Amino acid sequence: MRFRIYNRKVLILALVVAACGFVLWSSNGRQRKNAALAPPLLDAEPGGAGGRAGTRRLHWSRRKEDEPATWAPGELVLVVQVHSRPEYLRLRLDALRKAQDIDNVLVIFSHDFWSTEINHLIAGVDFCPVLQVFFPFSIQLYPNEFPGSDPRDCPRDLQKNAALKLGCINAEYPDSFGHYREAKFSQTKHHWWWKLHFVWERVKILRDYAGLILFLEEGHYVAPDFHHVFKKMWKLKQEECPECSVLSLGTYTASRSVRGSADKVEVKTWKSTEHNVGLALTRNACQELIKCTDTFCTYDDYNWDWTLQYLTVSCLPKFWKVPAPRVPRVCHAGDCGMHHKKACGPSPQSAQIESLLNSDKQLLFPETLTISEKFPVVALSPPRKNGGWGDSRDHELCKSYRRLQ
Repeated sequence: MRFRIYNRKVLILALVVAACGFVLWSSNGRQRKNAALAPPLLDAEPGGAGGRAGTRRLHWSRRKEDEPATWAPGELVLVVQVHSRPEYLRLRLDALRKAQDIDNVLVIFSHDFWSTEINHLIAGVDFCPVLQVFFPFSIQLYPNEFPGSDPRDCPRDLQKNAALKLGCINAEYPDSFGHYREAKFSQTKHHWWWKLHFVWERVKILRDYAGLILFLEEGHYVAPDFHHVFKKMWKLKQEECPECSVLSLGTYTASRSVRGSADKVEVKTWKSTEHNVGLALTRNACQELIKCTDTFCTYDDYNWDWTLQYLTVSCLPKFWKVPAPRVPRVCHAGDCGMHHKKACGPSPQSAQIESLLNSDKQLLFPETLTISEKFPVVALSPPRKNGGWGDSRDHELCKSYRRLQ
């Protein structure tokens, strides 16, 4: 089964991006000109894989006048996957604004939904360098055809025999549980895998970047000392855990108290159910993942993190070992969205962590970090499949991102 990607839609996206970028620029360009600032230009090349990725180049208006005109990212870059929850994004931006040393961090917002409200939120970021990129195969761009929902697609719960009689176009490809694809679930995994390729291979300012990229989502809360702790964790990893493959700034097993734990790090075998929040990867780690493209793109699970778990036991050279702080510096901010039917609200974990951080602020920004415990490497079993990734068109599109290299 083959899919068709229409370049005209991606061209339309590029034109809309340019038009909106011009409107935003013209609205505040006079102020920037009067300030006599020369902010860095954070650019990205058009993507491959059958189309062009829309990009917006935003200026950093708080660069000091005595700083050089050129700018390069330091040891950390944030990539935030954004969908359509401006109320969450607004809170995340407020948290980033309060983070120490955030002005030295490049933040890349990767979108799969075009929203004027979201764009204005990000246009108001004046505390760090910012780049926006747009997933070119979003269901918003393709509402009535793949990779969106084609009217000729099989209904989710239709039995295969009935689907074959009906003649719907993906009748031969139900998932492991006998269901047919739902575009809104497939998109999240596509977007995550696409941005992994795009930020490393097509963002010009990262061509020679030797640091880490911290992958976040619009619903992730960051603590004020997340950058401070990251730097110390990276040093600790290099000195005491060279066999560790990745870093995680989040965990689902939060300590009951910050006191006595804020400076402690645990080393475990990486598990998607514990360490998928605040995942930081080096270029080498990403390249190892990309070597597993065929496995990633055909494993029948719409969750990118559960699929990574499968790669660690089936394709990667070794199990991932990961250091993670006992008091997480990144956590889910609330429960809503794709996996929840209820209205958006604070998650129990985020409420607990925010309370701890607010009550024990003097314990943040620890001078040193120590590894409190190194757990033995566990030979994990392959995770159970969640399905939702059974269409061969998804496999083909997913594999095409490899050509970005």
